[in-house]
Formats: sequence, structure tokens, C-alpha cells
Amino acid sequence: MGYRSIFRPDLFSGQKIIVTGGGSGIGRCTAHELISLGADVALVGRSIDKLETVQEEIHSAGGNASIHSCDIRDEKAVTETVSNILKEHGAIHGLVNNAGGQFPAPLESISQKGWEAVVNNNLTGGFLFARECFTQWMKENGGGSIVNIVADMWTSMPGMGHSGAARKGMLSFTETAAVEWASAGVRVNAVAPGWIMSSGMDTYPEWFQAQLKKLAEYNPAKRMGTESETSAAIVFLLSEAAAFISGDCIRVDGAAPNARLHWPLENHQNNTAFDGFHLAVTPKIFQDKD
Repeated sequence: MGYRSIFRPDLFSGQKIIVTGGGSGIGRCTAHELISLGADVALVGRSIDKLETVQEEIHSAGGNASIHSCDIRDEKAVTETVSNILKEHGAIHGLVNNAGGQFPAPLESISQKGWEAVVNNNLTGGFLFARECFTQWMKENGGGSIVNIVADMWTSMPGMGHSGAARKGMLSFTETAAVEWASAGVRVNAVAPGWIMSSGMDTYPEWFQAQLKKLAEYNPAKRMGTESETSAAIVFLLSEAAAFISGDCIRVDGAAPNARLHWPLENHQNNTAFDGFHLAVTPKIFQDKD
């Protein structure tokens, strides 16, 4: 059994695509889907152990993936990592700017150090990786596609204001880069996942996990999303079918930002999840039957 993608198997045959944050969650899932569609993937992340595990999964599936440990907040490290990827793969046709991270906290308790750490993870690091992919390869070699992963931050992000500010900044960067880099044949888009059933949810503190368990109640779809549903949007934007789409953002959130207090959300089971990832695991907090 392999990845059950809705796209044709040879869609990315011969293409070299970088996935940052490829050691877990949405990044891991996306890497597997890209491999199933013929791409060679460069996995980037801070934890070499996690990257090695995903690399082994991909090799077992008959795919090719290199691994690269990198702190995306370090400009020199990013420059060197992109250079090393080019030496190993010979080209960069796509970038999935997925690496990031945050911690739940009210604004009044976030220190400058904490604020800057999250902004650097979710904005500066993505900018650096996109810039280096552009300047080191895409600008002079026929272009490429960049997909930046942001978040459901449309009206606000209470409890994660640092992440919300950074994600909106990344969306603005996406829109600007789409204009500045268009003449080089580079498309730049974003995907904004809502609440997705991903392993990252198990890293949050207990008080926040308790809130996560209630989220489906406030979503018009009456459920949470899957990693595969997010990956499918990323893959589409990387593909040739999205050739006239740039500077845009695809929401994968079940219409959660559109819900309003005056309109009651009926309970239903009429929105069926798509889960094509054969190695997907339900987060531990949702395996608890209590």
C-alpha cells in the first residue's frame, strides 16, 4: 500500500523539490505525496533523527530523498543548505516552505525573545529559503514554484498573536514575491491550513490540547482536516495546472473563518475527510476516548 494521491503518478517526474519541516506533520505527508508522483525530494529540518526516519520511509517506498539539517533562522546556514541541495540534486524546481513553529500564550506574557523566535521561524526563515532558491537557481534557470505554508489567521489568532503576525507577514511576502519574481517564471503562492489533525498537536500543553478537542464543534464542516487535504492543495499549486495562479492563497479550513455567532452550526456528518496518506497517525490527544 502506498500514498493514494488524486494526481497522476508521473506529475513531477524528474523534478527536484525542497520540503522544509519535512520531518513530521504536513511536511512529511507532502514529501510522501510528491515522491508518489515521481519527484525527488530534499527534506530540510532541525532534527536529523526525524529526517532520517522520513528518508527511510521514502526509500522503502522506492523514492529518493536527501536530508539536510538546517536552522532556517540562520542566514548563512540557509545559503549553504540550498547550495548543498543544488550540488546533490542539480536543480530546484519547487519549494514547499513549511518549516515553522509557535507556542500558545497570551500577548501580555510573550517576551521579546519569544516573539522574535516565532517570527523568525514563521516569517524570516521562509523568506530566506525562498530568496536563496530564487537567487541560486530559479532566477536564471527557467523559474519554478514556491508554496508558503501560513495559517488560519484571517480575523485574529488569540493565544498565538506572534504566529498570527508572522503568518500574515508571510502572506504579504507571497503577494510581493509573486510580482517581483514573475518575469523569471517563478510562481509564489500560499496554503493556509486550519486545524489539521497532525502530530504537532501533541506538543502543546494540556490546557491548550483541551481547547483543540472542541474545535470541530465550531467548524461548519463539523470536523478537523487531514494532512492529506493540505498536501493536495500544496501539490496542486506546485503543478503545471496552476500555471496562471500566483500571489494567491488556498485556505484548507472547512470554512471556519466564515462562521458567525448569529448562524447556528448544525451537527452533521456530511463532510467526508480525504486521507490518502498511508502512514498517517491520529494525534494522541484524539485517541483518548474520555
